[in-house]
Amino acid sequence: MRIAFHETSKTFHLYNEAISYIVTIMRNGHLGQVYFGKRIRDREDFTYFMETCERPMTSYIYEDDRTFSLEHMRQEYPVFGTTDYRQPAVEVRQENGSRLSDFQYENHEILKGKPKLSGLPATYVESEEEALTLRVALKDGLTEVRVELFYTIFAEGGALARSVRFYNDGGQPVWLERAMSLSLDLPDCDYVWQQLCGRWAGECQVRSRALTQGVQAIGSMRGNSSHEHNPFLALKRSHTDERQGEVIGFSFIYSGNFRIQAEVDAHDTLRVMAGINPETFSWKLDAGESFQTPEAVVAYTDQGLNGMSQIFHKLYQKRLARGYWRDRPRPILINNWEATYFDFTEERLLEIAAKAKECGVELFVLDDGWFGKRNGEKAGLGDWTANRDRLPHGIAGLAQRVEALGMKFGLWFEPEMVNKDSDFYRERPDWILATPGRSQSHGRFQYVLDFSRKEVVDAIYEQMAKILREAKVSYTKWDMNRSITECYSGAWPADRQGEIYHRYILGVYELYERLTTEFPEILFESCASGGGRFDPGMLYYAPQGWTSDNSDAVERLKIQYGASMCYPISSMGAHVSVTPNHQVFRNTPLHTRANVACFGTFGYELDLNKLTQEEIQEVKEQIDFMKKYRGVLQFGKFYRLQSPFEGNEAAWMAVSDDQKTALVGWYRVLNCVNGRYTRLRLEGLNPSFCYKNARNGMRHYGDELMYAGLITSDETAGQIPAGVEPYTDFESRIYVLEVDES
Repeated sequence: MRIAFHETSKTFHLYNEAISYIVTIMRNGHLGQVYFGKRIRDREDFTYFMETCERPMTSYIYEDDRTFSLEHMRQEYPVFGTTDYRQPAVEVRQENGSRLSDFQYENHEILKGKPKLSGLPATYVESEEEALTLRVALKDGLTEVRVELFYTIFAEGGALARSVRFYNDGGQPVWLERAMSLSLDLPDCDYVWQQLCGRWAGECQVRSRALTQGVQAIGSMRGNSSHEHNPFLALKRSHTDERQGEVIGFSFIYSGNFRIQAEVDAHDTLRVMAGINPETFSWKLDAGESFQTPEAVVAYTDQGLNGMSQIFHKLYQKRLARGYWRDRPRPILINNWEATYFDFTEERLLEIAAKAKECGVELFVLDDGWFGKRNGEKAGLGDWTANRDRLPHGIAGLAQRVEALGMKFGLWFEPEMVNKDSDFYRERPDWILATPGRSQSHGRFQYVLDFSRKEVVDAIYEQMAKILREAKVSYTKWDMNRSITECYSGAWPADRQGEIYHRYILGVYELYERLTTEFPEILFESCASGGGRFDPGMLYYAPQGWTSDNSDAVERLKIQYGASMCYPISSMGAHVSVTPNHQVFRNTPLHTRANVACFGTFGYELDLNKLTQEEIQEVKEQIDFMKKYRGVLQFGKFYRLQSPFEGNEAAWMAVSDDQKTALVGWYRVLNCVNGRYTRLRLEGLNPSFCYKNARNGMRHYGDELMYAGLITSDETAGQIPAGVEPYTDFESRIYVLEVDES
C-alpha cells in the first residue's frame, strides 16, 4: 500500500496489491483522471494516458492550445460551464446567480490511516497501518470556496473510499446546489450496468442493461434510500460472470436521497457519479462554514461479481459495522408480529416465548403495539410508554419475565414517526415536517417528525433511553414505515429549506449514535417496512437490517441473492414465517423456509405453539443446526452459484476462513419428473482437502467439487420409485461439507 506523488509529472498514484488509482494535476490546475483498475507498476509519468486532440464544435480554454478542452478530458471533480458540457460533480451558486467555478490545485497531504467523518457513517480503520488517505485541496479564486477531496486506499482489497469537504473561506454566502461524493471518468463505456431495484416486498431485484449514450441513473427522492433503488451499482464487462471478468462496484454510504448515474458522451467515454440527489438538495454556506459529503466506496476486481461482492462484504462487515455485535454470531430470535399483530396480552406473549425457549430460541422480540393507545395503526406513535392494559408489568416487568425463562428480550420502536392521535402530537403539533398552507399527506396514518430539529431528536432520545435504562432490553428493532412528503421545517429560514432532507438524515444518525453509545451491548436492527432503508449508512449503526417484509422463502431467494451483491450475510435479517405466507399466501415446506433463512441472521416469525409435534421437532433440529454453523453462515466467505433470476434452481454457499467447512444451499422452485441430472460447481474450497458430504457420507477432494461439481440429482431425474417420499415444489437442501480428518 502506497500513495506516491511524482513532482515532475504532478501525478498521484494510489496502489496496493490489488488496484491502482492514478490522478494528475492538469494544465488548468484541475485534477484529471488517469487510470483506475488492476494494479500496475509505479512510474514517474503516466500522463500519456491523457489523450487530447482538436475536435470540431469544441470550446477551448487556451487560445494557444486547440486540444485542451474539459469536454474531452477525464476529470476527478468536474464543473459545468467552462468547456465541459457533461453533468458536473459540483455546482456552487453565488449571490449574483452565477454557478461557474474554477477549482484549481492548492495543496495536498498524505495521511496515515483514515480521518473520521463528523456526524456521518463511513468506513474506518483500527490502526494507521490499515490505510493511507490522500487529501487534495482545490480552491476557486473568485469565491474563495475551498474543496478538499479525500481518497482512502486500504492495505488489502480492491476498494477506495471517496468523500468531499467544502469550506467557504470567502466573505459572502454561497449555495451548494450539487455536491457529489464521487465522480469517476472512464475511457470507454463497454460495460453492462447492473442495479438492485424493486418495490416493497420485492427489494434488491437484479436488473442489467448495456450502457449507451446519454444518462442512466438510479436514485431516491423519498427521504430514504428506498425499496425502489438500492444505493449500489455494478459495471461489468459483457463477458463477466460470477467467477471471472472485470467489475467496478459503486456503493454510497448514505440513508437518504441519493443519485448514482452513468453518462456516456458522444465519443463513448463514461462518467460515473454518486452522491446526494441534487434534485432535492441545496446547502447554504455562510462565510467560515463547511460541509461534508457522505462517503462513497468504489471497488475494482477482475475476479467477477463474486470477487466484487467479497470486497464489499469484508470491508462492510469488519470496517463499517461497529461495536459489540460486529464479530459475534447473532442470537436466534422469535418475533411476535406475524403471530399476533396488535392482538396480544402479556400472557399470550409469554406463551409464545416459553414455547420458543423450549425449542432453543435465544431472543424474544416484542413488535408493534406495546405503547400508548396503540391498538391499531392509527394511534400511539410518539407515546413511548407501555400500555398497562396489555402489559400490566410494563416493559421492565415483561423483560424480567422473559429473562426468567432463560431468553433475552427485544423491543420494537418507530422513533421517527408520530400519529396525530397521540399525546406527543397534541402537545407538539408543530414538530412534524409540514409545508405552511398545504395539506398534510399521511402514510399508514402517520406523520414524519422533524428530525432536522435538535429538540425533536432530544425528546425522542429521552423517551427511548428511559425505557432502555429501566428494562433489560438486549435487542432493538428500529422501524421506519413511510417516506417523507411536504418536506418543510418551520425551524429553518427560507434560504435553508433545501437542507432539510439531509438535516433529517443527520438527525437520524445522531439519534442512532447517542443510543448505540449509551447502550453499546444492545443489538440494533434497522428496518424500514423491510428494505426501504437497507443501505450502508444504516449498517454503521445497526449491524443487521430487516431485508424485506416479504418472508416467503421463494421470494427471499431473489431478495437475499440480490442483496448479497453488496451486503454481507451477517447484515440480512431472515426469518421462518407461517404458511400460507402472509405476503404471497404460498405454502412452502418448513425445511425450505429454514434453509433460506439460515443464510442470514435467522429467526422465527410465527407462533410455535400452533405447530405439530413433528414440526416442533424439525424446528429444534433447525435451531441446533444454526447454532452449530452460524459462525460460518454469517461470517464465512459467501459465493453465489446459481441465480434465481435465471432459472428454476438457485444455489449459494459459505466457506469458513480455514476452508475446512462449507455450507451449500440448493433450491428448486418448481418440481419436475423425468428431469435432467444436475451438478453444481462449488467455489472457495481447498483443492487438496478431502471433504465429507454429511448427506450421503461420500468423500470428495475440493478440486473435484469445484471443477467437476457436487451432484445434486435426486429421484426427479427419472420416475420416482415406489416407497420413496415424493418431492414437491419449493424443494431445498443444505449440503454440509467438512474436512475428513480421519
